[in-house]
Amino acid sequence: MKAKNCLIFGGTGQIGRNLIRKLAKNNYKVTVITRNIHTKGNFIKTQANAGYIEVVEANPFDESEIKPFFEKNDICINLIGILFEKGNKNTFTNIHTNFPKMLANLAHEYKIQQLIHISALGIDKALDSKYASSKLSGEKNVLKSFNKALILRPSIVYSVDDNFSTLFMTILNRLPFFPLYYGGNTKFTPIHCSDLTDVILNIINKNINSKIIECVGPEVLSFKDILLILLNSIDKKRLLLPFPLFAAKVFAKIFELLPNPLLTIDQLKLLRYDNVISNNYATNSSIGVPPKKFFEQEINEYSYMWRDGGQFSRKTSFK
Repeated sequence: MKAKNCLIFGGTGQIGRNLIRKLAKNNYKVTVITRNIHTKGNFIKTQANAGYIEVVEANPFDESEIKPFFEKNDICINLIGILFEKGNKNTFTNIHTNFPKMLANLAHEYKIQQLIHISALGIDKALDSKYASSKLSGEKNVLKSFNKALILRPSIVYSVDDNFSTLFMTILNRLPFFPLYYGGNTKFTPIHCSDLTDVILNIINKNINSKIIECVGPEVLSFKDILLILLNSIDKKRLLLPFPLFAAKVFAKIFELLPNPLLTIDQLKLLRYDNVISNNYATNSSIGVPPKKFFEQEINEYSYMWRDGGQFSRKTSFK
């Protein structure tokens, strides 16, 4: 059987790198579009054996530049997303709403076999968030423009390469206290990056066509639970202080002035809503790919980098 060709947008992130390795290992040929091949291309090439990956420098938001790649590929996977807006071009509307629509239109025009679009869990509740509303609009555009599109809604995705657990461990390592927004009661179902890419691989292998699939880990954890797990893993004790909403907004306004803000007003709005399955759609478990990795166990695999002593704090047994 002829190997399928996969076109990936956003292949340089944690999900993309993990996915590329699995696709190549399963004899899929991968084309990755990147805006700067010199800073990211060489690293991406190491994620697969020669002949299984092609890294192309192109502007993914320029339709004329990416059109030719839809002629050569069977499957398109969109992993591009942002957590905060930056400048006039990197806006939620451009990245989460307009870009997916362009991909879906091209997928329809060139009659590719499958379009997999990564969205986010819980966005249909957080309508006061620009992030959530832009993601939801993007989903609607994709499903309207291409009838073979599939939307994945993952909860928080974590791994050693993430911007979630690693950021929080850095902050917890340096500060004597940490604010608990909304009392730390917001619930999450974090999914490990490897579990999510197993879902994507399974969808491609079996040509699953559920319109929307919610992807979650094996446990429900509150925001406070997550912080306590991280603190325990890096062997630190910190004050976790409930933070009044007005004070949180002030700090978020200040953080927004940073190049990579730790918290924005929009993210503060998202924290009001539980990030758990809605029971309105299929899930990774219902399509036969239950999660395997538990948060605390996986965090312990790489949290030594934030403990006193670094790698020398790892528990190693010699027999």
